[in-house]
Amino acid sequence: MNIAFIGLGNMGAPMALNLLKAGHTVTGFDTFATPDGIDLAATAGEAAATADVVITMLPNGTILRAVAAEVIPAMKPGAVFCDCSTVDVDSAKAVAEQAVAAGLGALDAPVSGGVGGAAAGTLTFMVGGSDAAFATVQPLFEIMGQKAVHCGASGAGQAAKICNNMILGVTMIATCEAFALADKLGLDRQKMYDVVSTSSGYSWTMNAYTPAPGVGAKSPADNDYKPGFAAELMLKDLRLSQQAAESADADTPMGQLAAALYETFVDKEDGKGMDFSAMLPRFEKRSRG
Repeated sequence: MNIAFIGLGNMGAPMALNLLKAGHTVTGFDTFATPDGIDLAATAGEAAATADVVITMLPNGTILRAVAAEVIPAMKPGAVFCDCSTVDVDSAKAVAEQAVAAGLGALDAPVSGGVGGAAAGTLTFMVGGSDAAFATVQPLFEIMGQKAVHCGASGAGQAAKICNNMILGVTMIATCEAFALADKLGLDRQKMYDVVSTSSGYSWTMNAYTPAPGVGAKSPADNDYKPGFAAELMLKDLRLSQQAAESADADTPMGQLAAALYETFVDKEDGKGMDFSAMLPRFEKRSRG
């Protein structure tokens, strides 16, 4: 296929390169990044003009709306606009409506798997949009990732992503609290892990991304909490979950509290630039008061 890839940062560049290595024609555009190996257009609209599929990987909904306003009028009829950013559900739906009105296919397809998954081609895509648009882009998802789940109509991909990451944020906090409590109770961390990882406290954050150095799965905790998934990105996703909850009139007290805790950690403490599992050393330092 002829693909335009707009947003060539830490996630977008390796995704675009995997498509290129698979034999597709890829034209890129980014306002700052100029990764080696990808032909770059002078504007986003120029990149999109001849593309069968336009893929975007952008920081937020405001930027997505601005890029869509430039790109959608330049796209050829029947092409597909596929946004892989993690943005608010309202922006995803608005851009999809704009694309469909212009005679295009539209998908919101946020990802899970981080920079490592982008480089390895093992991302998971959560996709919202029409069956026809999904069928067109599915071969590309198979190159960039290991799994693509068609979650429903436009906006469903973003909904799935923020629900998943709200669980992730809440669970990581609980896992870190438990390790800190175990310390204060004199319980060896390895012994706690041996019990919890095979009991009802089992979770992805405990078993696959253990936040305690030297215990359980190898994770950013074993690398001074250098980010695999940065705390500020978790904060972004938790804020999106609460924005969606407010819009949908959903009661999410644990998600709300997790957002508040990560906001304090990132904005007022030393969490910015740390992995989101660095909540553990935060709780280690704190008393109940």
